[in-house]
Amino acid sequence: MSALLEIDDLVVRLPVGGALRPVLRGIDLRLDAGEALGLVGESGSGKSMTARAIDRLLPRGAETSGSIRFDGDEVTTLRGADLRRFRREVSMVFQDPRSHINPVRRIGDFMTEAVIAHGTMSRREATALAIELLGAVRITNPTERLHRFPHELSGGMLQRVMIASALMGSPRLLLADEPTTALDVTTQAEVMAILDELRRERGLAMIFITHDLELAAAVCDRTAVMYAGQIVEINTSRHIEHDPLHPYTSALLRSRPRIDVTMTRLEAIPGQPLSSFEAPDGACAFAGRCPHAADACVTAAPPLVDVDGGATRCSRVDELRGTLHGVDT
Repeated sequence: MSALLEIDDLVVRLPVGGALRPVLRGIDLRLDAGEALGLVGESGSGKSMTARAIDRLLPRGAETSGSIRFDGDEVTTLRGADLRRFRREVSMVFQDPRSHINPVRRIGDFMTEAVIAHGTMSRREATALAIELLGAVRITNPTERLHRFPHELSGGMLQRVMIASALMGSPRLLLADEPTTALDVTTQAEVMAILDELRRERGLAMIFITHDLELAAAVCDRTAVMYAGQIVEINTSRHIEHDPLHPYTSALLRSRPRIDVTMTRLEAIPGQPLSSFEAPDGACAFAGRCPHAADACVTAAPPLVDVDGGATRCSRVDELRGTLHGVDT
């Protein structure tokens, strides 16, 4: 049985300083129906760009190569009605709802506009579905909320509106781009619980983008760790948490605060993260910050190799297995 989403050797280049520079370098991913995959990494690693490439939302002037297949159809060549149908099946929940909800339109207009314009529902049907979905994301008085403007709702409520809106077209895949970053901790937990519950109830696949490895582990079946426009490790979330295979994954785990360990100072990853176009050719992009770097790391770019059901982009994986730190150490 083929995967719902298959990405092979995806490369994305954007115009920067008058030249096309790579922001994604050879992304390979598989996502089954109903599966949740976390994309984790520092800012600039390519997480959001991967989601935008999947949904064909790249900025003007972008060039892509490689393949993105959704349910067997090549996404990169879709046009017209086929592209509109695809975007109903793949919905995105953006990071900041106030930047993506029209401030001069009422909530009901925002939620129903697309399905009415596409002719998939009448206005009455779309309004009824919007009320149902607002109730599903635990917004009280949903009928009354449809008549509100965005500035009349809190950030947490607006993010719930974004989730409800993303479900209006009955999608099969949700792309959640750091949907809780702008929210306080309590509201974050509520929104994530709603998102995870709705995903499981409706059998949706999800790609969840976050900086938080622990949060990814809590809601995702597998986690992919990105650095400098590449996937450096992918495995089950439990394996990533407890037995990382790549030094970068281990460094991310060690750099986060923990309530069960007393420490005077968080362990930081040395150096600065690299953008994809800053990464050296013919070498490991993480080598300059890696405490385990050897001569082989700077003379050849490591491929993504399969290891025990997962994969990692480290030339020393056989030597380092079992020595890198997870959350138990």
